[in-house]
Amino acid sequence: MQIYLTNVFVDDQAKALAFYTDVLGFRKKEDVPLGEDRWLTVVSPDQPEGPELLLEPSGHPVVRPYQEGLVADGIPAASFAVDDLAAEAARLTALGVTFTQEPTDLGPIVMAVLDDTCGNLIQLVQRK
Repeated sequence: MQIYLTNVFVDDQAKALAFYTDVLGFRKKEDVPLGEDRWLTVVSPDQPEGPELLLEPSGHPVVRPYQEGLVADGIPAASFAVDDLAAEAARLTALGVTFTQEPTDLGPIVMAVLDDTCGNLIQLVQRK
């Protein structure tokens, strides 16, 4: 069994696509119109056939309280691995990304948390 797809709820799919591709560096994989919304996925350029991240519209009534609760408690909606967190945090900061938690050494990992501008906190992790 393998992870095929996971999702983050986003308040604006076009804005999310721009952030996840132009800023974070993912690549668009699927973009299928579904009425007012889209089946919109991104993948890592290092794993184009690997797990996909669905940028899922947050229109369902339970999503907003769920997202707001996670953000209020500082809980990331997703976690992404990076090779060099200090360099990645510097690159993203230069692009205007807001970190809610700067890179922090937690023993076997270094971790940071950023705001994806679409309603989520995203965790970045570097394994030592």
